[in-house]
Amino acid sequence: MTKTLDLITIGRSSVDLYGAQIGGRLEDMGAFDKYIGGSPTNIACGTARLGLKSGVVTAVGDEHMGRFIKEQLAREGVSTQGVKVDPDRLTALVLLGIRDSEQFPLIFYRENCADMGLTVDDVDEAFITSARAVVATGTHLSNPQVEAATLKALEIARTNDMQTALDIDYRPNLWGVAGHGDGESRFVESAEVTSKLQTTLHLFDLIVGTEEEFHIAGGTTDTIAALRAVRAVSGATLVCKRGADGAVAFTGDIPESLDDGQSGPGFPIEVFNVLGAGDGFMSGLLKGWLDGEDWANTLKYANACGAFAVSRHGCTPAYPSWDELQFFFERGIKQPDLRNDVELEQVHWATNRRGTWSSVKTFAFDHRLQLEEMDGYSLKKAGAFKRLCLDAALQVQNGQPGFGILCDNRIGRRALHAASGSGLWIGRPTELPGSRPIEFEPELGEDFGQLREWPRENVVKLLVFCHPDDDVDTKKTQEERVKRLFTAARRNDLEFLLEVIPSKVGPVDDMTTPKLIQQFYDVGVYPDWWKLEPFKTDAAWSNAVAAIGRNDPRTRGIVVLGLDAPQSELAASLALAAKQPLVKGFAVGRTIFGDAARAWMKDEMSDADAVDQMAARFAGLCDVWDAARVDARLNREKANG
Repeated sequence: MTKTLDLITIGRSSVDLYGAQIGGRLEDMGAFDKYIGGSPTNIACGTARLGLKSGVVTAVGDEHMGRFIKEQLAREGVSTQGVKVDPDRLTALVLLGIRDSEQFPLIFYRENCADMGLTVDDVDEAFITSARAVVATGTHLSNPQVEAATLKALEIARTNDMQTALDIDYRPNLWGVAGHGDGESRFVESAEVTSKLQTTLHLFDLIVGTEEEFHIAGGTTDTIAALRAVRAVSGATLVCKRGADGAVAFTGDIPESLDDGQSGPGFPIEVFNVLGAGDGFMSGLLKGWLDGEDWANTLKYANACGAFAVSRHGCTPAYPSWDELQFFFERGIKQPDLRNDVELEQVHWATNRRGTWSSVKTFAFDHRLQLEEMDGYSLKKAGAFKRLCLDAALQVQNGQPGFGILCDNRIGRRALHAASGSGLWIGRPTELPGSRPIEFEPELGEDFGQLREWPRENVVKLLVFCHPDDDVDTKKTQEERVKRLFTAARRNDLEFLLEVIPSKVGPVDDMTTPKLIQQFYDVGVYPDWWKLEPFKTDAAWSNAVAAIGRNDPRTRGIVVLGLDAPQSELAASLALAAKQPLVKGFAVGRTIFGDAARAWMKDEMSDADAVDQMAARFAGLCDVWDAARVDARLNREKANG
């Protein structure tokens, strides 16, 4: 049977609310960052980031947090086929904090939560057998109903010669042997828990835990004795995590010392946050195990993934991509606090961004000054018109991927808010129109504090009128301001689009924009997106693409701006741009909305006619772009034989 998945995890899922303040009590947290959580869910995401095809069997509530988990799983590339939506129970929540390097308080809100409502009927045999392995975690052996569901998945796996793995994942308070306020506790002796675990250990080919977790599984606080007790009931490979000392694997008899187990290289890094480190470790371990690597290499993956996890905020968001892991191995540790390693964090950011955008056909109606100068303008009326622009964009999009808008908040707030969750790529301007040196919309605040209020799907867009021949003071001022906004965008987990327009400042040639691109990279600005003028020559495009590629091969790409050109002229420039695979689409505004806006503002066009005209023009440009991309691809294939 062809396997479509590498592994399926089964067990708990939650929304993790991580305290944003570091070094304080959970009681004093004033803000929280929201992440996906729960060990099986983290492991499914962590392994997907490493290139494995992962799925998860869990349950979420039929509400906003449940939808967040399903949507985030999909963004991470995890199959959600096994995710039950429970109409009666709420999604589990966890509140977490980082008190210091040794204290990480957390509270589980799991009373009758959705994933504890899993039953044997929710475990589909066809789905389970679509994978090579099933991975269980200990928490779902703590309750008879979810234990039965977990055992069914394991029995299906054993019957079908699949591999099975257990992360002991011992949380005393989730077994009822510690109180709600003891979520941080990792070990409380319990003969009942030991007995329950011992009845299931024979079902696994791989068992993973800390020394304390093997203590509970083996029924003794003597680690060697505990491992031997587990070995007495299970032939699984046992992997014992030893914190800063790495981990060891035992495939046969347990020796006299942990040091005699098989090991892999460790990574001496600064511990910032241990929460979720075990799930990161397990993700790397499963990657090596399922790929058939030897234990030295498998433990190398696991130790590295654990190192990333303890050095960053959050659980799943901290885990590396496969490209990031390889980069880390090749380059090595430059500083022990990995979260402050600028080069490494750039790779982490660029390889774990939300969604994929192979095409971005964008209706740009973020214009402010141009509308304010039109006859009949008022703030209220212009806001209503931008809502019509969104209607036109959605009409063309029609639920398909690869479409976007540029919309401002000052005039277009209604449209901007309505676009959220529509599937559109959404760029949002920050510059004060026409300013040079660049100035910002006042609403952003002196410290760009308003970015904290932006939805994460919004892309920070900044237009800079600049030229390589700018005087020293203008150049320095603009570079500093761009860098400051870029830094604030990253701090708030927002993608950044930089638009440069040199033609309004001075004469241009085939190297003008490439020089500007290099200029901003040189000061440490790494845009996720570039928005560039439509060049007139292949050489100009090749030079610009080369400048981006040598500085940031992982950039999202380029969109071409329209500059109010007639559609026939735009068609020629889009055909030239489409030859470059890095160009993902266009961002055109006045060519689409200009005539409609002027007529509508003077009450000479109805709402419906305005939407129809703009939709027709936007759709026409999309057709032109799509045709140009096809022609460019065919020409490349022909040239390559």
